[in-house]
Amino acid sequence: MRFINGKNITAVISLFLFFAMSGCTNWKAEYDKLYVRNQNLEGQLAAAKEDNQEYFDRISRDSQTIAELQKQMEAKKQTPAEASGFTGLDVSFNAQEGTIIVTLPNSILFDSGQAGLKKASSTELNNIYSVLRQKYAGKKIDVVGHTDTDPIQKSEWKDNWELSAQRSLTVTRYLISRGLAENMVQAVACGESRPVVPNTSEANKAKNRRVEIVVHMR
Repeated sequence: MRFINGKNITAVISLFLFFAMSGCTNWKAEYDKLYVRNQNLEGQLAAAKEDNQEYFDRISRDSQTIAELQKQMEAKKQTPAEASGFTGLDVSFNAQEGTIIVTLPNSILFDSGQAGLKKASSTELNNIYSVLRQKYAGKKIDVVGHTDTDPIQKSEWKDNWELSAQRSLTVTRYLISRGLAENMVQAVACGESRPVVPNTSEANKAKNRRVEIVVHMR
């Protein structure tokens, strides 16, 4: 976005005065050109201000949406899943980032060390797609793959980064195949870099093996 300020307009006026004082014979034509340029600059400045205001208004609206969901939870004693529409799923809000996070454990999506979806996982993903289409159309979506810290063994994947990337891509492609617009979703791989709990037990490792569907509300 290009911003125009008072300095630009002052420069145009100064240039006109230069032509006028230098004895330029066609000063009327120069004045007309500079006048038109000045009007264009003022128009661009007004458009830039309008664009900025629209951007900040949208940020404010989206932030209010998260706040409204949280108030709805408190007033109606709802869970994040119920308030967001992703009923029955593991859902959380990040008010600072303006996101809704739906977490799917790998146990319902993939077999150990694999990146192909289990047949039963289509039910969960179809449910997620339906909610995205009905309540969050036009919102940017991240599909984020995570693993635990166990090294890859007897598998085609080079490391946990590659495994998390393939799993993220698998879920992303499934949602696109259902109808999610390609330009509204991106696949993200985190490997073992963002655990939700320390990888100190099998139960904790299971929590860290997950795919997150992140809805950006702003």
